[in-house]
Amino acid sequence: MSKRFSLLSLPLALTVWVALLGASVPAAAQDARGQIRLANLAAAFAPRHLADGRYTSSPSGYVRFCAENGADCRSAGPVIPAIRLDADRKAELERVNRTVNEIVQPETDLDHYGETERWAYPDDGRGDCEDYVLEKRRRLINAGWPTSVLLITVVRDHEGDGHAVLTVVTDKGDLILDNQEADIHTWTDTGYRFVKRQSKEDPSQWVSLGETRVPPVVGTGR
Repeated sequence: MSKRFSLLSLPLALTVWVALLGASVPAAAQDARGQIRLANLAAAFAPRHLADGRYTSSPSGYVRFCAENGADCRSAGPVIPAIRLDADRKAELERVNRTVNEIVQPETDLDHYGETERWAYPDDGRGDCEDYVLEKRRRLINAGWPTSVLLITVVRDHEGDGHAVLTVVTDKGDLILDNQEADIHTWTDTGYRFVKRQSKEDPSQWVSLGETRVPPVVGTGR
């Protein structure tokens, strides 16, 4: 009789033990774990594509770039919602991202041109973030990619500083080509705040992204 009673009581005993163990975890640790769960939940359910907002001002450096390179600020190819990312296109994206990151040496506009803001192709092998973006975009357009899926994008990086990346709109989501990253990531995995980007319909125009940000997936520290 006592043996039967102890077996029936085992689940209850385990429940009490787990509850007591949880109660022993400091409140700060529980709060931190809760924040991690919320961040991971937000990342898991984030949309694959950024939502374009209203038309907004174009970056001053881009306006000047277009005045000097008008043909490169016009649409090329069909206007499509997204491009299908098959194995060949994925490999091409990775190759272009890796090659440009390797051959261009980082240099600020002030050191390079004596100006605080200048957008230009890095034909001399030097440039800052937007110059990397321009070169990657040029190579992909020359390879037959439509401009509607190659969008120059302004973000705030992890330090809150302005930064430029190339968003590639694919059926697998918005992918980010970044001179600060060797690998290509989805926009939700960057941890950046997305400010604005080129319009899909007209690359000479820009649309707001509302500083959209999704927390990157983080570990639990276990």
